[in-house]
Amino acid sequence: MDHNLVVRNKMTERYLLDELDPQEREQFEEHFFVCEECALDVRAGAELVVQSRAILAETPEPAFAAARRPKPVWEWLRWFRPAFAIPVMAALLVVVGYQNLVTVPKLQSELRQPQVLPWASINVGTWGAGGPAISVRQGQGFLLFVRIPSDGSYSRYIAELYRPDGRVESTITIPANLQQDQWPVQIPAGDRAAGSYTLRVRGINAAGESEEVGKASFELQVQK
Repeated sequence: MDHNLVVRNKMTERYLLDELDPQEREQFEEHFFVCEECALDVRAGAELVVQSRAILAETPEPAFAAARRPKPVWEWLRWFRPAFAIPVMAALLVVVGYQNLVTVPKLQSELRQPQVLPWASINVGTWGAGGPAISVRQGQGFLLFVRIPSDGSYSRYIAELYRPDGRVESTITIPANLQQDQWPVQIPAGDRAAGSYTLRVRGINAAGESEEVGKASFELQVQK
């Protein structure tokens, strides 16, 4: 995906707001894994969303919001009065300022510095329970060396990373290459719970048909 197209279509913002369709989301994720600028935008934007939600959650609710009876429309417009809007906007401006002056420069520095990341090698198609363990600091990324059995019938693979609670965290497209059966996959930094993660891989043939190739699990240990 072309970077200028990403900027022109505001795909970073739409990705964070979950407004991309599945195909656009897959293409954008492929792009930001290799684009330093977009990876930085996604990480900074995700942190801004988290901090903004925390601030809004701490904003005291007016007394009328607790009543169970339906409210006339004009009552809900009180939220836009200065008594409520100004403190919330001021708090968000503080967050944005902190992002621009502290968080973003820190992330830029980290992206430009060589890093030794925790890693593990996993074999897709191993159906048994358990797997290797990876120990990371809270918020740290890591590498997976994913080994997929060679099969000339597929043009690419789709790998889905599942969290311990069964939800899909991310989807990764892996090109098929008969000369290669192992791919390094970088999992970006983020706040993750410790537990057993699973990578499920599907093969996609030239006709676009999908077939599950296998899965592999690993144990993520998070240091506080």
